[in-house]
Amino acid sequence: MEEFDLGIVGAGPAGYTAALHGASLGQKVVLFEKENIGGVCLNKGCIPTKSILHSSTLYKSIKNSEDFGITVDGAKLDYAKVVEHKNKTIEKLRKGIELALKNSKVTVIREEAKILSKNEISAGDEKFKCKKIICATGSSPKLIKGLEFDHKFFLSSDDILSLVNLPKSILIVGSGAIGIEWARIFSNFGVETTVVELASHLLPLADIEVSKRVERIFKANKIKFYTQTSVKEIADKTVILSNDEILNPEIVLVAVGRTPNECEKVDGVIYIGDVTGEIQLAHFAIKQAIQEIEHVEFRKDLVPAVVYGTPEIAWVGKREQDLEDTEYKKSNVLISSLGKAQCDGETDGFIKLLSQNGKLVGAHIVSVEASALIQQLTIAIQNEISIDKLKEVCFAHPTYSEGIFDALFK
Repeated sequence: MEEFDLGIVGAGPAGYTAALHGASLGQKVVLFEKENIGGVCLNKGCIPTKSILHSSTLYKSIKNSEDFGITVDGAKLDYAKVVEHKNKTIEKLRKGIELALKNSKVTVIREEAKILSKNEISAGDEKFKCKKIICATGSSPKLIKGLEFDHKFFLSSDDILSLVNLPKSILIVGSGAIGIEWARIFSNFGVETTVVELASHLLPLADIEVSKRVERIFKANKIKFYTQTSVKEIADKTVILSNDEILNPEIVLVAVGRTPNECEKVDGVIYIGDVTGEIQLAHFAIKQAIQEIEHVEFRKDLVPAVVYGTPEIAWVGKREQDLEDTEYKKSNVLISSLGKAQCDGETDGFIKLLSQNGKLVGAHIVSVEASALIQQLTIAIQNEISIDKLKEVCFAHPTYSEGIFDALFK
């Protein structure tokens, strides 16, 4: 039986990060993966979705390019090539991770693995002894009774990536990050798009003002949505909602989140990533892995969230509804007030800062580049930099970042 310092089951962001960091510290590492290296994020989630989303945004921009003095005649959508570009992107990034693992001398076993004890893993006909074992087996699309995936009419977020042709219409059940991003994708491509959300607002985990702005953006883009609504009945592909609205979508995307993959708990084994049922974000899983291997701590209450598309949506820290019973200050800057936004024609959105006792405690952004802007604010909040000290920083002009600077003085 071959012996290792570290055995890891699952080669998603949590697993391959733990493997690479363990190897960098001189540990002998074995990594098990029954499917593709990269896990859900690379193969079925973050990366393929962003690739298709970029294509859809580009397509929409080309259609509206006359506003900027550019006329494009005969622009056509070839969705098969959109998918081809997505697949090439995944393959390129996957090869990069595989090469990094190889160069780090991580042993990769392409078999389904079973954790037998806190020091033993079996895969195929072999057993592996490990001083330490990490389980990072990820998650799968969540099922809802009555909307079980048939992979034809009821699709999961995995299934939707396998579409060869675009539908004429789609119903999306759920308006978390997955639902919002796919609604934007299909709408950009000209698909009749409807979203159903059980909560009182779209993107219910966000700050209330962010949710309201998303609803406004959806209305402007003619994306239909129903809040405080569920699917009541389905008969022969006719969908009846709880508000008695009748829909006849070509397909239904069930996007109500993900559920941890089944993994028998073994005492002494470390569990990280989506399988823990905590925050199901790749960057959270990566930080868990680094914390476990390198002992670099991080704050779980300051994990930034990003929803992609135009404009991007990002937040970190406290929401305004979290502070309702406390004393706090709020500042808000409209993106339309920024010179760069006017030049780009991307004026929708705002930067909202929440503070207590002269320090930021929450930040919420709806804007182009929100995914980058939120990191500046995450650093400020985590390091408890006072608003007065942040005012001393020189922000470049014209940028979207100077919206943060403006908000500090509100």
